[in-house]
Amino acid sequence: MDEARQPLSRKLPIPSSRINPYRIMIVIRLVVLGFFFYYRVMHPVNDAYALWLVSVICELCFALSWILDQFPKWLPVNRETYLDRLSLRYEKEEQPSQLSAVDIFVTTVDPVKEPPLVTANTVLSILAVDYPVHKVSCYVSDDGASMLTFEALSETCEFARKWVPFCKKFNVEPRAPEWYFSEKMDYFKDKVLPSFVRERRAMKREYEEFKIRINALVAMSKKATEEGWAMQDGTPWPGNNIRDHPGMIQILGQSGITQDTDGNDLPRLVYVSREKRPRFNHQKKAGAMNALVRVSAVLTNAPYLLNLDFDHYINNSKALREAMCFLMDPLQGKRVGYVQFPQSFNGMNGHDQYANKNTVFFHINMKGLDGIQGPMYVGSGCVFRRKALYGYDAPKPEKPPTRTCDCWSNGCFGGFYLRRKKKKQPNQQPKIEMKTSYTKQGEVVQLPLMFTAMDSLEEGKEGKMFALSDLKLEKKFGGSPIFIASTLLEGGGTFKGFKLASLLSEAIHVISCGYEDKTEWGKEVGWIYGSVTEDILTGFKMHCHGWRSVYCIPARPAFKGSAPINISDHLQQVLRSALGSMEIFLSRHCPLWYGYGGGLKWLERISYINVSLSTWTSIPLVAYFTLPAVCLLTGKFIIPKLTMAGNLWFLSLFICIFATSILEMRWSGVSINEWWRNEQFWVIGGVSAQLFAVFQGLFKVITGVDTNLIVTSKVRDNIGEFSELYELKLTTLLIPPTTLLIINMIGVVVGTANAINYGYDSWGPFFGMYFFAFWVIIHLYPFLKGLFGRESGTPTVIIVWSILAASVFSLLWVRLDPFLPKSDGPSLVECGLDCD
Repeated sequence: MDEARQPLSRKLPIPSSRINPYRIMIVIRLVVLGFFFYYRVMHPVNDAYALWLVSVICELCFALSWILDQFPKWLPVNRETYLDRLSLRYEKEEQPSQLSAVDIFVTTVDPVKEPPLVTANTVLSILAVDYPVHKVSCYVSDDGASMLTFEALSETCEFARKWVPFCKKFNVEPRAPEWYFSEKMDYFKDKVLPSFVRERRAMKREYEEFKIRINALVAMSKKATEEGWAMQDGTPWPGNNIRDHPGMIQILGQSGITQDTDGNDLPRLVYVSREKRPRFNHQKKAGAMNALVRVSAVLTNAPYLLNLDFDHYINNSKALREAMCFLMDPLQGKRVGYVQFPQSFNGMNGHDQYANKNTVFFHINMKGLDGIQGPMYVGSGCVFRRKALYGYDAPKPEKPPTRTCDCWSNGCFGGFYLRRKKKKQPNQQPKIEMKTSYTKQGEVVQLPLMFTAMDSLEEGKEGKMFALSDLKLEKKFGGSPIFIASTLLEGGGTFKGFKLASLLSEAIHVISCGYEDKTEWGKEVGWIYGSVTEDILTGFKMHCHGWRSVYCIPARPAFKGSAPINISDHLQQVLRSALGSMEIFLSRHCPLWYGYGGGLKWLERISYINVSLSTWTSIPLVAYFTLPAVCLLTGKFIIPKLTMAGNLWFLSLFICIFATSILEMRWSGVSINEWWRNEQFWVIGGVSAQLFAVFQGLFKVITGVDTNLIVTSKVRDNIGEFSELYELKLTTLLIPPTTLLIINMIGVVVGTANAINYGYDSWGPFFGMYFFAFWVIIHLYPFLKGLFGRESGTPTVIIVWSILAASVFSLLWVRLDPFLPKSDGPSLVECGLDCD
């Protein structure tokens, strides 16, 4: 077969020698769980019935959580791509590239917590990506309307004229200069040009000068007057009031106009700041992403979109080509809604103390979902099909006809007429025809047949439309004729004949505050509103429409970002994710009852149910981790004296747990250290951030008051005027795990004293309780190490709480008198001894 006609990718199932023992062990563990709970329920602890009941309820919750987490891992797969076949098919010699265009979105809010230099490196890696220049457009959303961000992007565009040709000439990786010049690597590997050393030194000097200019802009921003920034002509910067300003769009670099130092074109770079007005709900990041979808549709309308956080630079310059191997596959690509890449991070120590890599999720859970309907959307490093974001259903797979007679289509079967039930009409993209029209200014434009008059378009008004009410496109997408027309183009692209000024005027219109009113934006179209984890919700809606997703893991990580720098920042991220899960569970989009009758597969639904229920696990987790201390302080235990059958089921369950974990690590390639760090931080996050998320989510639903989350700091920098609020917010998350540590350590001391005092017979039950408490303490050890290893010292609130808790338990200690004898001794009267 001609290699250009072969598949662009293939699915690689996990070898049966690795996955089948894992599946068998899952079934065995389910059977053992059934017998274990039968034994637990049939053998209550009568003298500690309350403790026994709480422990059984908690264990049932953990078992349910494990089942929901386990079944989506039943069909894990790997994938590999063929970039050479992609080039042979779509990049033929002496012909223009046929690769599809890609619009890349970068979002930023606060230039203090999200430094402009970090954003600039992300943009530089995009402009230097290994993809046809005229097929790439970069849109930077500045939701803080900061002139500092705008000026930094202007400097970035100028520096890109030197950086991009250097990257492409010497094929360097990564193409973010900060990380390229700081990584410890062999720069001369595979380099054959003698000029490389000289040009690399010159480029490093150019980058250092670029950093100085950015730092000068940052220093200048700190000296801004109360009136705010002023532009070069002396007029005030429109975004000085970040809560009340007009929409702003500036094209900083444009393919065909902006060129590098070698005379080659550079990709388009567009600065976007959507309109902000008081009394409008701007929907945070999801609203900013939807504004970028509309702006990009008006200006470039690429059929595919890539979204990146401000600190997620392109680490593999061929990442877009990797995604196109799935999205542009002629056989399977039409049903792929998005391609998700795993998230990788810089700046972590070798031990990954706080499980920032999240290896278990990215290399086990996501691979399992890829074998069902595809991975979840996790917020960054994802390439979308624009059509899927517009709320359309995935195309149905074509099936060969199976009828044997012409009357089958009329309902005939063996001479009997069958009345067929009418099927729900799929929500498919309308088919259109194009025609040539003329604007009032005499411009020749290509428009869909439904647009019959565009005379008033130059003034920013809507033209008269034909059949628009029938298609309900205005109600769905809003009142922009150009944007609506762009949604009807099957392969993307823009309409010919419009002047840039006309398109910019329409782009300003689609980012206005009131544009989304009475439309389906955020409900059925674009990023979905209603949760701070808009990524999970958006991916869930796409899967409900029948789209599948693909998990792509290149040999070189596609994107890299900055991990949280301490445990407090990590817990803040866990709090955000957990609160989003609560919001999804308490909304109409809860996967327990939403989306039936659509294209969502049942195993995929189970994975989303697990996500929405995961936050509730924090309640039994806190209760269960309190039990060891209570048992040690009271001398009661949650397990009765074990019989032979009891010993069998307890031992079998422990063996199954260890065996399942080992076999899971075996097929996934996850190391035991990574697995254990994940277990530890699952507990730490569960008893802290997730517990707070439960109450915050319930508070929001009951009162309707939104909770404002703090932007996570990922750089070692001051956090500005809100530092006290920031610190207080985080220290409240540290109180529950600190309390659990204290009471369990005190319980061990009290239990040891009681065991010594009561003698040999008490040591058997004590070792069971001691093992239980030790299991809690080792899970919370990274938290303990991070808490007292803070650079600024342990927070005062934590010290006060610890002293208070220790004082309470010290008073209990005195009240118990553990070292005093528990009997009154022999009676002198009864013994008959005469002491005289």
